[in-house]
Amino acid sequence: MLDERTALACKEMIKKGSSTFYHAFNILPKQQREAVYVIYAFCRMIDDAVDDPDHSLYTLEELEANFTNLNQAEGHFIWPALRWVMDTFNLSKEPYYIQMSGQQLDYFKTTYDTMEELEDYCYRVAGSVGEMLIPVLHGSPNEHLVDSGIALGKGMQIVNIIRDIGADQRLGRRYVPLEIMEKYAYSIDDWENQRVNQSLRSVIKELTTQADQWFTDGLRYIDQYPAKSALSMKLAAGYYREIIEVVKENDYQVFTKRAIVTNTRKSKLLLQLTR
Repeated sequence: MLDERTALACKEMIKKGSSTFYHAFNILPKQQREAVYVIYAFCRMIDDAVDDPDHSLYTLEELEANFTNLNQAEGHFIWPALRWVMDTFNLSKEPYYIQMSGQQLDYFKTTYDTMEELEDYCYRVAGSVGEMLIPVLHGSPNEHLVDSGIALGKGMQIVNIIRDIGADQRLGRRYVPLEIMEKYAYSIDDWENQRVNQSLRSVIKELTTQADQWFTDGLRYIDQYPAKSALSMKLAAGYYREIIEVVKENDYQVFTKRAIVTNTRKSKLLLQLTR
């Protein structure tokens, strides 16, 4: 059983790091809910080790070493929490290593040329999270359910990329594939000068279409999940789709305006899905 202090610490990390994720999975039964908090907290630590190393307690290499030797790892609440999650749900370590490999890409790969490259990145940093969560959300998932979880994660990552275009640009990163920019005549000069025009709108619409396809794939077997797990997954997809609606309302100004879904909008979506 996860001790109360550790559960609270992980809960605070997910509330602070992703209110969208928190609201989507907060409705789960206690054990599953706390497992999601722990998994998110560890993924947050992996992400912070790359994006905010000055404030990270561990380097990515230290996190990987501790995770590899999880039974002996000490010095932070995340290690006993992970031991509890892995043992309680009989989880594989493989998706966590895939997640770390994706975050490692940010050390040396700052721009993307093709959608194929971007899909690989999305799988590593977000599809892998789907692989982590599906055995928590479903007692005995088959290959189709795992694949759908991966698709849902990839869709969320595309939305993250759209929402964070401005923040990532300030870090010197461009996840939007050059081939899609060229398809709609959106130049590197346009990108560097943060031009919001019809070409950029078309680029974002194409990425949104891909995200929607992955959301559809991610929810294909939703009727096979326990009711609360199914609702959490629908909420997650719904909240992320709502981010795109805010992007549209902001007239695709993704460089200087971050699309935020208010708690009011989240509550409305929850009411729609529970009628």
